[in-house]
Amino acid sequence: MKAIAALLATAALTVPAFAGGPTVVAEEPAIAPAPAPIVAPGRDWSGAYVGAQLGYGDVDSSGAGLDGYGWLGGIHAGYRWDLGNWVAATELTYDKADIDLGAAAGDKLDDVLALKLSAGYEIGNSLVYGTVGAAQATASVGGVDLKDTGYLYGVGFDYAVNDRWTVGGELLEHKFDNYDGTGVDVGATTLKAKVGLRF
Repeated sequence: MKAIAALLATAALTVPAFAGGPTVVAEEPAIAPAPAPIVAPGRDWSGAYVGAQLGYGDVDSSGAGLDGYGWLGGIHAGYRWDLGNWVAATELTYDKADIDLGAAAGDKLDDVLALKLSAGYEIGNSLVYGTVGAAQATASVGGVDLKDTGYLYGVGFDYAVNDRWTVGGELLEHKFDNYDGTGVDVGATTLKAKVGLRF
């Protein structure tokens, strides 16, 4: 009898615990991760391009009075590699010059051919770069055609008007030591405006 009473007492204490059924714990609401920020893609500078340039040149020498200034202009072609924010390029440029050298009548710089390597940094639609390369200049001095190869260095700027067209400018310094064996060192500074078309 005591056993039955103890059993009933235990059951009476247990029933309230199950009266509402098992307790369900609510899951915490899932928090979605914040979306990644949308970054506008930069300008793609990769590809081949051609163009034209027009500018001004100032020639000076270590002697013989081979100094002068005037206009020059021509065409260029090259290829760019877009490496993210950095852009590398190679370019071939030809300029026809109209620069009287002043030593004697008919002395003038005829043309300049250059092969350049450049590296630059992209800032929005703009590209700022430095360049180095080899330059070959042809001149007529004293009725003799002279030609020599030297080097160049400088800076430039291009602005992408759209996916195909660019406009810009370039400032270059050219050096020719012992020009064509004459014993005269010649230097030339050029400033040119450029327009380009990318394929």
